[in-house]
Amino acid sequence: QEQFVESGGGSVQAGGSLTISCARAGSSLVDKAVGWYRRAPGKERELVGRIGSGGDTFYVQSVKDRCTISRDNGKDTIYLQMNRLRHEDTAVYYCHILYKGAGSTWYVRDHWGRGTQVTVSS
Repeated sequence: QEQFVESGGGSVQAGGSLTISCARAGSSLVDKAVGWYRRAPGKERELVGRIGSGGDTFYVQSVKDRCTISRDNGKDTIYLQMNRLRHEDTAVYYCHILYKGAGSTWYVRDHWGRGTQVTVSS
């Protein structure tokens, strides 16, 4: 069964760094656009950023200049490196394949994985 597997989360102090990983059991992420999302306590799931099949990246303003998304096709893994972490970055982080919609839109259609918890203490 295909499923997203996020890993590498943990607890870190504010100002610290953490890198989390995304793989997909049962299929490959190579040649796929992949997005990183997060859901903070009491909030809706939101996009953090994405990486295209060619390595082009996009980040939302709240994490721009603090996060880097990369991919290692040899390991079939997507990474999210987070620096200068803030308390408000505390969330469960998810990855998902992005499918191209009309115009410049993207959408998701597969089941979500369990995510990986990132907790930032002040």
